[in-house]
Amino acid sequence: MSGNSRKDLKPGSRVLIVQKQDQRTGKVTEGVVETILTNSATHPHGIKVRLVGGLVGRVKKIIP
Repeated sequence: MSGNSRKDLKPGSRVLIVQKQDQRTGKVTEGVVETILTNSATHPHGIKVRLVGGLVGRVKKIIP
């Protein structure tokens, strides 16, 4: 499931994110959502979240 829709995410969801510095390479980081930072319902590049541990990035995939 892609991370373009806010309604699919909630704190505690396991996700793959791309951090700002990794956007060119596409390197993904796995983690658990602590806070959803994007206010809009959808975002074409992925919803921005903060993971437990403080990393911030855009969701590329939600792990079921």
